[in-house]
Amino acid sequence: MPDLLDAIEVETAASPRASVIWLHGLGADGHDFVPVVPQLDLPEALSVRFVFPHAPMQPVTLNGGAVMRAWYDIRDDAGVRREDAAGVRASHERIAALIARETARGVSAARVVLAGFSQGGAMALHTGLRHPARLAGIMALSCFLPLADTLAAERSPANHDVRIFMAHGTHDPLIPLARARRARDVLLDLGYRVTWREYPMPHAVCGEEIGDISRWLRGILGAEGGGQ
Repeated sequence: MPDLLDAIEVETAASPRASVIWLHGLGADGHDFVPVVPQLDLPEALSVRFVFPHAPMQPVTLNGGAVMRAWYDIRDDAGVRREDAAGVRASHERIAALIARETARGVSAARVVLAGFSQGGAMALHTGLRHPARLAGIMALSCFLPLADTLAAERSPANHDVRIFMAHGTHDPLIPLARARRARDVLLDLGYRVTWREYPMPHAVCGEEIGDISRWLRGILGAEGGGQ
């Protein structure tokens, strides 16, 4: 098992009964989305532990080999950005270890949400859809579907109907909206249930989106069992 990633943790109440593992984007770190927790304004009764891990430091080819926090390398192949498959799979194992730690701390996998933004969102989709135990949900913000051609063969039956929230900015200059829509369509074609939202924003998160995320989390983690 890989070494456990360092992470920042925020608990909305004592004795957490659910966990949200939230993966940051390329070049950021676990601090990036900590300020969002109070903005979500989740009821204390949900008692959620937010886990914000730091991705490993590594050189990123697309950025001239600069060393930064990244879940995988990105290469420029004849003008097309391509993710490093080996790096994606290595981070998959690290993220799976974080899920295992939550279950060891008493939060069942069915109460774990895997979330992420940009490169982190790509990893949330990749890892969550292949995870052998049923998760509460997958939240993928401003991202795409990595290693999409292997998903049909590698996906986990346990998460065939996992709740998925995807959101994207209509003015995103880094990951075009069309690419995100293609990812959504691949998931829909495979029979996944996807809640899809678009917002008039760049590669970012906006207030309306945070409100939608809050309602989605309340739905899947609430005592009523929730829905989309």
